[in-house]
Amino acid sequence: MPLQPMTGGEDQALLLGRGDAGDGAAEFCPGRRRATAHLDEHGRGAVAADQVDFAALDAEIALQQLEAVGEQMPGGGIFAGRAGCLALGHRGAHGVAHCSIMAGMTQTTKNALAIVATPIGNLGDITLRALEILRQADTIACEDTRHARRLLDHHDIRASLLAVHEHNEQAAAARLIELLAAGKRVALISDAGTPGVSDPGARTVAAVRAAGHAVTPLPGPNAAIAALCVAGLDTPAFHFVGFLPAKLGARRTAIEGVKGIAATLVFYEAPHRIEETVADLAALLEPEREIVVARELTKLFEEIVRLPLPEALAWLAADANRRRGEFVLLVSAPPPRVGLDAECERVLKLLLAELPVRQAAKLASEITGAAKNELYRRALELKEL
Repeated sequence: MPLQPMTGGEDQALLLGRGDAGDGAAEFCPGRRRATAHLDEHGRGAVAADQVDFAALDAEIALQQLEAVGEQMPGGGIFAGRAGCLALGHRGAHGVAHCSIMAGMTQTTKNALAIVATPIGNLGDITLRALEILRQADTIACEDTRHARRLLDHHDIRASLLAVHEHNEQAAAARLIELLAAGKRVALISDAGTPGVSDPGARTVAAVRAAGHAVTPLPGPNAAIAALCVAGLDTPAFHFVGFLPAKLGARRTAIEGVKGIAATLVFYEAPHRIEETVADLAALLEPEREIVVARELTKLFEEIVRLPLPEALAWLAADANRRRGEFVLLVSAPPPRVGLDAECERVLKLLLAELPVRQAAKLASEITGAAKNELYRRALELKEL
């Protein structure tokens, strides 16, 4: 199957300025302006772009959002149509009064921990509700205070920051519980995307819930979903694996463990392990499978390709830039089985030596993942031999 490039579209052509990592080359497109800011290839900061003035959004848009969600918010009846929007008393470039979306911080997230999804690259990919919650927060718990400050400064948000990462999560969670008990408004973000999904946050949420406080989600950017929506893999289900183990043996065991799942497999990977992981996937999974390599999603150097799994390692090796950045890997579901493979036959024969046909087929299905009916038919055939 030929390589099917799926690049970032006109996003690449509209860049105000681009410097490729390693060679300092730059492209410039005169006369074009971007209304969004991006992180650089390694996520170290915003680069040349015009900031989006979220405060200057048309009041009608905010009012429509309030009317749509007001009756559905936890606590009920928080919004009463247009009364739920607080006019700030000033007019912007469009001559209309701007308003602040009062997303219910006092009603829905005071004494509750707000889990806020943040951009995975493009700083404009943040919801209006997320911005409002972060602006109202007394404390924002974050994975890296320096990284969080860049995002918050971009949106002119001032709040005290508290580091919550894998090495201090237990102690930090205790501090967050103290703040919530004192009536403070607390939000939790990670470096990028949704906290608790291959990022710190799960243990914090569990501790906060155990202490009797509510936790409320503010959905938004997620790298896995972003990759899936542009992959074009027509599979009704996907299985999220996240980061595979770093050690060779454990990584291969993990891949073998998901090999038989009839769904698209979703992996995250870092640049220094991308070649090893792709090599193991190609060695352990069926050659008929396809892989989608999604690199630097929503960032300046976004690149998305779909190709046969056996060709992926050569594609990575052809250009050093293809091995840079953060990766989402999607591997298509296993090909349909034709009959039982040798391992299924082996397991079934061992079980038939000790169990009745029906029990042997049922247990063999649980062990191998093969269809129970198919195993049952084969078991009957073996009994007749």
